[in-house]
Amino acid sequence: MRKTAFIIVTLCAFLQPLAAQNGNASGDIYLGLRKLGVLGSVLFVAAHPDDENTRLLTWLSKDGLYRTSYLSLTRGDGGQNLIGNEQGIDLGLIRTQELLAARRIDGAEQFFTRAFDFGYSKTPDETFTKWNREKILSDVVWVIRKTQPDVIITRFPTTGEGGHGHHTASSILANEAFTAAADPARFPEQLKWVQPWRAKRILWNTFNFGGNNTQREDQFKIDVGAYNAVLGKSYGELAADSRSQHKSQGFGVPRSRGEAIEYFTTTGGEQPKTELLEGVTTTWGRVKGGEATAAAINQLIASFNFLQPHLSVPGLVQLYKNIRSLPEGYWKEVKLKEVQLLIESASGLFLDAFTTEPFVAQTDSARIQFAVNSRMGSAMNLKKVSVNGIDSAFNRPLVKNRNFNYTQALYIPASVPVTQPYWLEQQMSEGYFNVADQRKIGTPDVQPALTAAFHLSIEGEDFLFTKPVRYKFTDPVKGELYQPFVVLPPLLINTAPSLVIRTGDPAARDRISVSAKANKNLSLTTPMVGLDIAKNKLSSKAGMSVLPKGATEQYEFVLPGATRSSGLQSAVPFMRYAPSIPPDTLALAAIRYDHIPYINYFYTDAVKILNMDLKTRGKKIGYIEGAGDKVPEALTQMGYTVVLLDEMELRRTNLESFDAIISGVRAYNTNEWLNTYHAKLMKYVSGGGNLIVQYNTSSNVGPVRAKIGPYNFNISRNRITNEKAPVVFLDEKHRVLRFPNLIKQSDFDDWVQERSIYHATGYDKNFTPIFSMSDPGEGQDSGSLIIAKHGTGFFTYTGLVFFRELPAGVPGAYRLLANLIALNQKEEL
Repeated sequence: MRKTAFIIVTLCAFLQPLAAQNGNASGDIYLGLRKLGVLGSVLFVAAHPDDENTRLLTWLSKDGLYRTSYLSLTRGDGGQNLIGNEQGIDLGLIRTQELLAARRIDGAEQFFTRAFDFGYSKTPDETFTKWNREKILSDVVWVIRKTQPDVIITRFPTTGEGGHGHHTASSILANEAFTAAADPARFPEQLKWVQPWRAKRILWNTFNFGGNNTQREDQFKIDVGAYNAVLGKSYGELAADSRSQHKSQGFGVPRSRGEAIEYFTTTGGEQPKTELLEGVTTTWGRVKGGEATAAAINQLIASFNFLQPHLSVPGLVQLYKNIRSLPEGYWKEVKLKEVQLLIESASGLFLDAFTTEPFVAQTDSARIQFAVNSRMGSAMNLKKVSVNGIDSAFNRPLVKNRNFNYTQALYIPASVPVTQPYWLEQQMSEGYFNVADQRKIGTPDVQPALTAAFHLSIEGEDFLFTKPVRYKFTDPVKGELYQPFVVLPPLLINTAPSLVIRTGDPAARDRISVSAKANKNLSLTTPMVGLDIAKNKLSSKAGMSVLPKGATEQYEFVLPGATRSSGLQSAVPFMRYAPSIPPDTLALAAIRYDHIPYINYFYTDAVKILNMDLKTRGKKIGYIEGAGDKVPEALTQMGYTVVLLDEMELRRTNLESFDAIISGVRAYNTNEWLNTYHAKLMKYVSGGGNLIVQYNTSSNVGPVRAKIGPYNFNISRNRITNEKAPVVFLDEKHRVLRFPNLIKQSDFDDWVQERSIYHATGYDKNFTPIFSMSDPGEGQDSGSLIIAKHGTGFFTYTGLVFFRELPAGVPGAYRLLANLIALNQKEEL
């Protein structure tokens, strides 16, 4: 998968997690009734998906029944991926969905800032060189003003014990925002939609993990390990299920039961003595005229019938009218939404809007099917349904548990935008996404492509329910499934390959193919397809007049004369199918994993053209896949023949046929069977082979110590996070620096995100370190690349991040990798 996108959910699902789109079990409805009587809000702040304390969030939302929110400053774009080869924005989209899945279990809401996770950072000072500190602070202030938390909790301290620079930065910004959110002079442009807000206190949720215990018995503490009989689980069990949604990071954890103490220290505001929200009125007493509302809620709770929850609907409708008559304010709006969702759930109201096609193109039509069912028989009248400005009026009563279905053909004009994550709509800056609409900032996900509005009268009161139009289908194994419905452009334009390496060979005829896929039936008028390369344009007239929906046409272009100039260029594809219509340039990226909804987004599928001086030796490479990376594709572009080696292939293949064998990132962490083949791999090396091992996160394979090299070495967590860190050549005469490419300091220019990770340490004297480097203020580290001769062959361990640099088109990374591959090749005389 070369790129990525989103999940469609109703925003209201995050405003009141206890009520799902089409109903909840009676236990959830009962807890929702109790939640109506609680007017308290807590905001938890950290840096990444998986930083949150899910046990605490679960307790806050399902025991305290507070409005509980998690603000993750980033979407986790710079992390590592255990389940696939997605990196950067693609990984951030996956981790966003994993975080939303976690929230659906623990009951909290999710928010983000515009900050981009650019990878591991050792200090907050380094972090703030990439993030625009004032912009990200304004985002934290915005979320505080929107959610009006009575208490703010940070996962990390401002003093660095959290390790990662992003962690410390998240706490620094949260503590600054605690004060700034209350100041109308700070970010006054937000006051068009929100009001200044001062939380009662801000606390640091101290921790004991990673060998760092920051908890003390004199700190404020609470037990969050209780058992919830209504849900049939302890908060530790629910929290484990929530945390285990972070599958791309390998964070599955066991369920816990019993007492679980959380510790806190106050960093701003009043220090609590006995309760987290001490000094805060969390009843309807905080709303003028709210006493009668509290009494009505208590009556609803007392009379709730678990077997017949619909009996509460008349009372809920009356409660809705009572709350609506109260003075305008934050809690009025929050509780009105909660009550409406409880009416939907308690009544068993089923509302659905779906298509049987996953996509529709702009200027084409979609058939939307609607289904309505009052399953418990509450008094309801369906007045009308609206989608994209088209109304269908009905004014008909709904009969108990009788389906009402109808279908509407809907034209999608060009004015309806393609379905794109809002944070990807504009070109991003180095350390943050650019979002023009203030109201979208913080929102966890994209808006649905189309939204259906159901207008109903329930017990004589008018209600408007909005539901996303979704793609519905039946899988023969998994059954009925819903996925996001996506609006596409009329054409999708793709290229192949994603990278072309040009070495200045005048005989080379480098080719790029451009394919155009029709998403609707297209009539072509003087169609033109081509590539924009710098100031040059390669184009060709398409030789057809009609392109049917679903059909693909492919065109091939030969790049003009080879050049010896160095550098990276882009070839941007386009197709114009009528003179009056702007050219189409967008491709659709798709990510598919079973544990999250389909992810889609649009991008320009430009080809990287890398002009460089590159010499290679050897031809056939065996590649042992690990957690997932794009190195094999890069090797193919370098001219090698790549054979993927799984366990079966490694067992039956004669390794002597390979000029080199390379293990993918985390291969020894993810493939327990690799230990079985240590002797075979070492025999291959000693007989003249060449084994190159890319980084692993520890010296273990599964639960046992890994057998990786011919001599002992350990794997540390040492890394060089500054991608511009100076590199010292420890032995300039070593062949890896001179054959077949002469490696220079300039080969370390333009590296991205970092230099290296998980360095070797404590290595045997037979290993030769090649480079030394350091981050600012730290000592030199020589564990990024170590090489040993074993028999007549070579073994290499490297933490250098080839898996990032090769897809980014960094010339020096290609040249250095070519030299590693050539270690066992004869030098020319």
